[in-house]
Amino acid sequence: MKEYSFSLDSDYVKGIQTACLENHIYASPNFYIEENDRRYDMSLLIDDKGEIVGRQKMVHIAQCEQFYEQDYYAPSEEGFTVFDTRFGKIGIVVCFDRHYPESIRTEALRGAELIIIPTANTKAEPSELFRWEVKVQAFQNSVNVAMCNRVGREGDMDFSGESLVAGFDGETIALAGDKEELIIAEVNLSGATGKRKQRPYTSLRRTELYE
Repeated sequence: MKEYSFSLDSDYVKGIQTACLENHIYASPNFYIEENDRRYDMSLLIDDKGEIVGRQKMVHIAQCEQFYEQDYYAPSEEGFTVFDTRFGKIGIVVCFDRHYPESIRTEALRGAELIIIPTANTKAEPSELFRWEVKVQAFQNSVNVAMCNRVGREGDMDFSGESLVAGFDGETIALAGDKEELIIAEVNLSGATGKRKQRPYTSLRRTELYE
């Protein structure tokens, strides 16, 4: 798999940085990144000046039928990070990590107002359950979540699409179909922080009883 990996200074990464600069947009592309002789499932956060302002590696690495990811991904050494932007605090939870409530909860506790999830769900998996998984975590943590899923076929895998934007109340703001498309959604980042104070699910935790 090494021949398919990129470095952070590769032409492909730099091309997306240039596109962000020229179009005055933020982007969070996902790559197979090689760094220090290890390879990661890594998402970047690129600002509208074309600068990489955040990077998040996948923490939990799947190893199951069709997803033999421990064969080629190394796990993150840094854990979860939240990035300050001029819009608000943005976190990234990479693919398989979203199945662990600790992932989104950790970033919410660190102030995330929007969490981006790049993923690769197939039609053989429970799409409706996966949507609710995101929506419930958005509600429980009072955080906006945008999950972007792959579409199309690769070998025996048929990717389901159905990218989702969920608001901090758990409502569906936007939902895509199973074909390639662009969805545009408006989310209230600062409202997530306000709702978290109003609905104190996170602040009333009794962590001394959890171990």
